[in-house]
Amino acid sequence: MNKKLDLEKLNREFENKTPQEIIVWAVKEFSPEIATTSSFGTTSAVLLHMAAQAKPDIRVLFLETGFHFPETLKFRDELAARLKLNVVNLKSVLLREEFKSTYGNLYEKNPDKCCFLNKVEPLKIALTGLKAWITAVRRGQTENRKNVQFVEEYEDGLYKINPLATWTSGHMWDYLKTHNLPHHPLFEEGYTSIGCAPCTHAIRSGEDERAGRWSGSEKTECGIHTFMKKKQNSK
Repeated sequence: MNKKLDLEKLNREFENKTPQEIIVWAVKEFSPEIATTSSFGTTSAVLLHMAAQAKPDIRVLFLETGFHFPETLKFRDELAARLKLNVVNLKSVLLREEFKSTYGNLYEKNPDKCCFLNKVEPLKIALTGLKAWITAVRRGQTENRKNVQFVEEYEDGLYKINPLATWTSGHMWDYLKTHNLPHHPLFEEGYTSIGCAPCTHAIRSGEDERAGRWSGSEKTECGIHTFMKKKQNSK
């Protein structure tokens, strides 16, 4: 395992670094046992573009739940081809037909369990053996994410890298424009945060960007960013 990292010092220094600089550091520190995840959502091209520049063959883990909008799958394929991404599609342990016959529309009855089986469990398996996981989590997205750090250590020894932690939506859109990158096609229809089709809706004027996820419930996270426990000394 890599030498013990001084997370307090690193996170203090990274407040003045660009996301690209943080990603380059992470690739140098943890390669080849490093990967990123992507939902291929509204502004996913930002992190994917940065990561591919730092490490062209970096594994891009995509949770193929079987419930995505057709537009999402098309966007994934088009962006993967354009950026020459090394996309790894992760699926639930149960085959889709078996899942449907066993649980039916589980997202209606128990969305937490549906997310666990289709997202958390396959991601947990895929992260096994990795040293670092790069995400697009930002502090301004939800209340749960407001204290996210650039580098976090978890009890299983995995480091989570959040290079976009301090970026706003404005930063994301400026980057897309500057680099002539596409956004998800459903954005024009009011979808500012896009997950599985049954649990994602267009937002209304004035709502925050993730308000369309699990609308009408208290659920705000699918679980992939909350299932691991941080080490006690990892702020």
